[in-house]
Amino acid sequence: MDKTKNIFEIKDLNFYYGKFQALKNINMNIAKNKITALIGPSGCGKSTFLKTLNRMNDLEENITVNGIVKLEDTDVYKDIDAITLRKKVGMVFQQPNPFPKSIFENVVYGLRVNGIKKRSVLEETAERSLRQAAMWDEVKDRLNKSALGMSGGQQQRLCIARTLAVNPEVILMDEPTSALDPISTAKIEELCVELKEQYTVIIVTHNMQQATRISDDTAFFLLGEMIEFGETDKIFASPDDKRTENYITGRFG
Repeated sequence: MDKTKNIFEIKDLNFYYGKFQALKNINMNIAKNKITALIGPSGCGKSTFLKTLNRMNDLEENITVNGIVKLEDTDVYKDIDAITLRKKVGMVFQQPNPFPKSIFENVVYGLRVNGIKKRSVLEETAERSLRQAAMWDEVKDRLNKSALGMSGGQQQRLCIARTLAVNPEVILMDEPTSALDPISTAKIEELCVELKEQYTVIIVTHNMQQATRISDDTAFFLLGEMIEFGETDKIFASPDDKRTENYITGRFG
């Protein structure tokens, strides 16, 4: 008996930018405490899909969403406001985007926005989040220095720490290593694997090897459709759909 619990249930999801349909009838369940990779060529709908999970697409003009996206039992488009949703479903972007503030203030930013001022709480949260992001020892002596002086890889891990500080349930990552060198990439990948003990990670990646190294499940998107979804080992070893096979063997994309 499969004891896997789903954190997201997506039913008949369609998404439009104006008249252009970017997502076509997506149906999938995303498992809790696993890493799910979203793969596919550029412009196929992966990032659009990722952003429907925490309503980042709400920030765009002239969009239409229909279908159901449930976070556990909550309909994210009907039963919860976007701000509350984004506390539960954090996001890390392709380019590291630290604020022009100290390392410490970057990490506790979300707490301050939520009105938490108690210094001991801020300090405990900063240390916990930086430890979870595997960088406490690197930065503990320079917490008051500007985050902009860090390397790209450190900045990206800082953005992960900032996301963790508000205790999300899910971490969305949109190609988080595409701007990083191989060593920084390896650190982020190791971090993802550690984080799934406590969180659910959903990652958009162009890097097939990355998907095979760290993800439990993989979804292949093409032209706004989800072509195939299943355990990563199966998708890469014996996909059911010829289009999936053609993509992962490099015949297109």
